[in-house]
Amino acid sequence: MGGNSNTMMLIAIIVVIGGMMWYQSRQSKKQKGKVEDFRSNLKKGDSVATYSGLIGTIEEVDLDIDQVVVNSEGSLSRWRIQAITEPPVVPNYVSDEEFEQEKAAGTESDEKPSSDEGTADEAPKQASENDVEATESKAEEASDDAKAPAETEEDNNENKAGETTK
Repeated sequence: MGGNSNTMMLIAIIVVIGGMMWYQSRQSKKQKGKVEDFRSNLKKGDSVATYSGLIGTIEEVDLDIDQVVVNSEGSLSRWRIQAITEPPVVPNYVSDEEFEQEKAAGTESDEKPSSDEGTADEAPKQASENDVEATESKAEEASDDAKAPAETEEDNNENKAGETTK
């Protein structure tokens, strides 16, 4: 009797492991099919990313040799199509202050509709436009800050050279 239940348990484990392998294989094939479909339907102007992190838009597609040309901020580069993937989804950031303002504006507009105030649908659009402007200005400040240490280093080198000649 004991041997029969052990055999049944072994058969059940093998069936479960086989089922998991079949399911993973099926999911892998579906994912591979989606990627192949994405790559075969690339056209000029599509937003893409590479697995190494470059983000840009397609300028040229040559499926005969499996290559694409990607424009990233004005810089063109040629990539194998296998390195191309869908671009990452960037969530829309809303600061706590803006969230509280929108929340307060939403409750005020619910209580008293006013012709001077925008609709509730316009508030998120205005917030996202402000976010884009704030992000662009922060990026410019960061690039200016990145240049400042290099200038300071050059000034230090010039000072050292002046001290040795004295």
